[in-house]
Amino acid sequence: MKKLLLLASIAFAQIATAQTAPVWSTDVAPILYNHCTACHHDGGIAPFSLLTYSEAVANSHPMSADVSIRKMPPWMADPTYSHMAHERILSQADINTIVNWVAGGTPQGNPALAPPTPTYGLHGMIPGTPDLVVKIPTYTSTAATGDIYQCFAIPSGLLTDKYITSFEAVPGNPACVHHVLVYADTTGVCAHLDSISADPAGYPDFGGVGTNSAIMLGVWVPGSEPMSYPSPFGLRLPKHSDVVVQVHYPAGTAGMQDSTEVHFYFAPTTTGIRDVYINPILYHTAPIIDSPLFVAANTTRKFTEELPSIFTLPDLTLLGVFPHMHLLGQSIKTYGIHPAGDTDKFIRINKWDFHWQGFYMLPKLKKIPTGTSLRSEAFYDNTSSNPENPHSPPQDVSAGENTTNEMMITFFAYAAYQAGDENIIVDSAVVLSTPAQFADYYHGQQLLDVCPNPTVKDLIVKCHLDEADVCSITLTDMEGRTVKQFMKDGKVNSGYSAFTYSVEGLPAGTYVLQMATTQRILSQKVVVMH
Repeated sequence: MKKLLLLASIAFAQIATAQTAPVWSTDVAPILYNHCTACHHDGGIAPFSLLTYSEAVANSHPMSADVSIRKMPPWMADPTYSHMAHERILSQADINTIVNWVAGGTPQGNPALAPPTPTYGLHGMIPGTPDLVVKIPTYTSTAATGDIYQCFAIPSGLLTDKYITSFEAVPGNPACVHHVLVYADTTGVCAHLDSISADPAGYPDFGGVGTNSAIMLGVWVPGSEPMSYPSPFGLRLPKHSDVVVQVHYPAGTAGMQDSTEVHFYFAPTTTGIRDVYINPILYHTAPIIDSPLFVAANTTRKFTEELPSIFTLPDLTLLGVFPHMHLLGQSIKTYGIHPAGDTDKFIRINKWDFHWQGFYMLPKLKKIPTGTSLRSEAFYDNTSSNPENPHSPPQDVSAGENTTNEMMITFFAYAAYQAGDENIIVDSAVVLSTPAQFADYYHGQQLLDVCPNPTVKDLIVKCHLDEADVCSITLTDMEGRTVKQFMKDGKVNSGYSAFTYSVEGLPAGTYVLQMATTQRILSQKVVVMH
């Protein structure tokens, strides 16, 4: 009798588990489509795809293990220290859903209820036609047992200065491109290095691109969002400059061919655009307190960099930060000490990974008042317990350009401050602590989103439609009166679309943007500032 009761209990537990386990179609697919498949798709940077039910089942156990320890999706910045824009972070509820789905036998659910499968092109995430496309010559990687950092100098062909408002790199072969750094060079040095290189295409250079005068334009790493600046900010690309593209080809990619290209989107005019600068304000050759940057073999060491308030900077507006170390790096944080003594937290990376670097943009712009002391603190491990240690046994390591040397750098993306900058929101989901649910979200993009918000001049309306539809886009005041009819019964194609409209001439205030199709009506609040 006891045996029968035990068998009945097990059977009942199995039935209960099957009934309560999450299913692919309505529980798991939305999570993967929003957080994982930008890398995990055919042709993506990840080693396997997660677009279909069968693909997810085939990789379910490593996926469950990796999300449980938060190895995936890769996101280095600590959200408990400070939030960054467009965070790739799974909530604990999302993690539990994936883990419970795998433990419950990976049920599919009703496939008819699954969200539409995202589509990924080979020409970037930003909609529309780029204003300038720079493509490297076809290059065959020679990275057999060590990494290759290959630089390519390509003339921009620009006859006048332009302001970059959005930028992205599109790997020609995601299987062999680890990350991309892009610079502008007005000195001709990079073009000269390219011309005299013995390589069929480009020239090797690890740390930079061969000249300290190069202007950083942007960074691409796997899974990263395109770099975009809120209106009215832009990064100046000088006329007649060379665009220098540095591509990291990791060890083991020898023989693979690549033709990475970079897309630039320019402001329609140079009038009224505010200059963004990207500079390594904290750099180990100058403001390091515990100088020099040197870690003896079989030791660990902490360093602090500081640009003290004696080096008085004007009031600045901070848009983003980019910490950088090499293989001995373990952790790094960057912050500011305001004149009043308050600590302004910028970014903290608790577990540094040289292979997953990124330029982190702020969800809401920050004011750095004059007199602020800028600081970075970093920890290095030069012992055999560090699996990334490039030497076995460990050797003394000092600052330098090679992978086996070390660095301690924090790049800042900033502009001269103007009153109200600290109210400019880049990622409202993070700032307002109201992440969109899947009903309003698709492939990391809201079905209806507006940016920048607040805005002073132009408004970009972004939407995603499962099928082509007739659409009207209207701006009303808070009493429901129409103040702008942006689109009237216009045809919008399926997939992702973006439209730019002017709000010049409107009084400052709060409005409601409404998008009406034959299927639904969606709305977003819009703040206009002058």
